[in-house]
Amino acid sequence: MLVNLNDVLKKAQKEHYGVGLFNTTDTDMLEAAISAAEEMNSPIIIGTAEVLLPFGELKLIAPSIIAAAKRATVPVIVHYDHGLTFERCMEALQLGFTSVMFDGSAGDRDKNIADTKEVVRIAHAMGATVEGEIGHVGEAINCDNATSDRYTTAKEANDFLDATGVDALAIAIGTAHGAYKAKPCLDIERLKEIRKNIDTPLVLHGGSGLSDDDFRNTIKEGIAKVNIFTDLCVAGENAMKKAIADNKSYLDIRNAKVEAIKEAVKTKIMLFGSENKA
Repeated sequence: MLVNLNDVLKKAQKEHYGVGLFNTTDTDMLEAAISAAEEMNSPIIIGTAEVLLPFGELKLIAPSIIAAAKRATVPVIVHYDHGLTFERCMEALQLGFTSVMFDGSAGDRDKNIADTKEVVRIAHAMGATVEGEIGHVGEAINCDNATSDRYTTAKEANDFLDATGVDALAIAIGTAHGAYKAKPCLDIERLKEIRKNIDTPLVLHGGSGLSDDDFRNTIKEGIAKVNIFTDLCVAGENAMKKAIADNKSYLDIRNAKVEAIKEAVKTKIMLFGSENKA
């Protein structure tokens, strides 16, 4: 069934488990993620991000994602991740996405607040939810996730929520997008402080590559949504390489990719604790 963030994350926050956002660029990844959630009886967030659109154009993949969500036997949020422009966020809403993230965190703080507030106003009028971001979630390839003075503070989180009214908040506590070159150092005490001061569900970006204990600790201390993409790509790529080495046909290679991604999603669902929470 097609739902929004509020239908899923409030319960996750209350019961101390996480719900995974699994970004997809094609129907193979979509099939893998939805079937994994159904087998695990877990709510799931399916999405794509603005930086991924060159690999799966929004107008092309949105109808498939939304149709699959409506058919699903578990709650599915269709989320536009890291929307960098107002126009693309509006396009996602018009195409039927039930949630969008506007990410102006890399620019001017006041502009980020003003733009996010406007996206919230429009999305809420359409029955959709909005995720915002405050602080700096780095890029692992550039090793820019360790600058603690760019981590989110409790005051920044409070001020941002009061000003924008977002339904979920992505915070910076030491994670980064992409594959890590070195082990990330997460500021769990910072997370505890933010969680203690706000009721809005918190989001962890840069989840791929974290240890199982990292996930358990962040979810225990208040993270309700975890973003995953790179781990899915690695699982699919490794499966395809093996199938090619075994001289499998094109369709067998495709099926091997789907099955590997599905297993990766199931592993994360179990780790996040959302199994049988649908």
